[in-house]
Amino acid sequence: MNRMVRRLSYGALLLTFFGAAVAQKVVTAPFEPDSGNLTIRCGILIDGVSDLPRTFQTIEIVDGRFSSVSSGNADVDLDLSVYTCMPGFIDTHTHIAEPVETANLSIFYTIGTEELQEASRVNAEITLAAGFTTVRNVGSYVGWSGRDLRDRINRGEIAGPRMQTAGFYLTIPGGGGDLVIPGFDEGEIPGRVRMGVARGPEEFRHRSEEAVAGGADVLKVIASGAVLAFGGVPGSPEMTPEEIQAVVEVAHAAGIKVTAHAHGAQSIKDAIGAGVDSIEHASFADDEAIAMAVKENVAFSMDVYNGSYIASVGREQGWPDEFIRKNDETTEAQRQVFTKAYEAGVPITFGTDSGVYPHGDNAKQFVVMVQRGMSPMDAIKAATSVAAAVIGWDEDVGTITAGRFGDLIAVRGDPLSNVSLLQDIDVVVKGGLVFRLDAGTNR
Repeated sequence: MNRMVRRLSYGALLLTFFGAAVAQKVVTAPFEPDSGNLTIRCGILIDGVSDLPRTFQTIEIVDGRFSSVSSGNADVDLDLSVYTCMPGFIDTHTHIAEPVETANLSIFYTIGTEELQEASRVNAEITLAAGFTTVRNVGSYVGWSGRDLRDRINRGEIAGPRMQTAGFYLTIPGGGGDLVIPGFDEGEIPGRVRMGVARGPEEFRHRSEEAVAGGADVLKVIASGAVLAFGGVPGSPEMTPEEIQAVVEVAHAAGIKVTAHAHGAQSIKDAIGAGVDSIEHASFADDEAIAMAVKENVAFSMDVYNGSYIASVGREQGWPDEFIRKNDETTEAQRQVFTKAYEAGVPITFGTDSGVYPHGDNAKQFVVMVQRGMSPMDAIKAATSVAAAVIGWDEDVGTITAGRFGDLIAVRGDPLSNVSLLQDIDVVVKGGLVFRLDAGTNR
C-alpha cells in the first residue's frame, strides 16, 4: 500500500509514481510542512553520529519526524536498498536570499521586492534539491529578505530548506558588509541595505538589538575585510574587540549565537576573545588563532570550494579585477589553514559562500575537504551533526535519530569510497515529504 499521501494547504495530493516513472521533484507548494509519514529501506545508512555505517536499515518517519531506525523488514514506501542514506545536509554559510549575480553589487540599490523574492525562491528550491535541507543564511544586503524567505518556507508557501537568518550585516562604515561602491555617491545608497552599519560599542549594541527584535536567529559581525567588497583588505581588522563584544552580549542575552566573518589572524583572535561562537572563512588563521579556537570550542566555517568557482566563473563573466585578485590571494591560504585546523581539532562545519549555492554546486566542496585531509565520514559530519551543534539545532536536525526531523537524502553507491557521489543527490526527503526522487528510484 502506498502511504505517501501529503496533506496540502489546499487539499490532498496523492503521489502515485512507480518504478522509473517518477519526476525529479514530487512535492509542490503550497503544502503543509513537516507532515509526512514514510517508511524507507536503506542499503547503507550513515546516521551523522556513528563512525561506521550500518547496512540494510528501515527508517520510519511519522508526522515529519524520525520514529524508529531498525534492521527489520517492514513493508516500505521507498526502497533505497542500493543507495546510501544520510541526514539532510546543513550549509552553515549561505546568502540564499540574494540574486545570483553578486558581482554586480549595485543591483541591491534598485532591486524590487518582488524580484528579490522570486530570486530567493529559486535559490531556495535549488538548494533543497541539491540535498541541503537546512541552511544558515549569514546575512543579506537587503535588511530582512532572509527573514521573509525563512517565514515563507516555514508557512509552506514555497519549497526550501529550514533556515536560520542573520538579518543584516553588522559592519563599520565602508567595511566589508557596507554596500559602498566606487562611482556611486553614498546618498544613492538605500537605507535598507545599510541597516547594520555602526561605529562604536553602543551603536553596535543598538543595531544588534534591532536585529534581534526584527527576528534574527543569529547575528553576524564583519570583523575583517571581505573578498567580494571594494576597498578593504581581506584579513585587515575592521570592528574592534569592544564592538564585537557588544554584539555578543546582546545576542547571548537573547539566547542566540554570533558568527564572525574574519579572514585575518588578528581579527579571528579578536573575535574569539570577544566571545563569538563561530568564524567564517578563517583564511589566514595562524597557530595561535587555531589554538584559541580549539580551547574555546569555536567552529570554523570554511568555504574551501568557493575560491575555485570564483576563479573560473568570475573571470568568464568579467567580475571586478579587485575581487578576482583578492580571491586568488585567499583561496590556497584558506585551504592550508583548513588542513591545519582539522588536524588540530577545530570543529569545522560545511559552508559555501556567495557564488556556489544558487547553482546547486554546494556539494562540490566535499571533494576539496577530502583532498585537504579530512576523512569522508568527518566531511559528512561537518555537514550534518557537527553543523547542527554549531547552529544550535542539534535536537532537531543533523542526525537520523528518533525524534529528529525526518530530513534524509540518498545517493546511489558508497560516498565513503567516492565522496564525489555527494555532488549529485538522487533523493531528498524533508520532514517526511519527498522533494526529489530521480528516475530509477524504486517506490
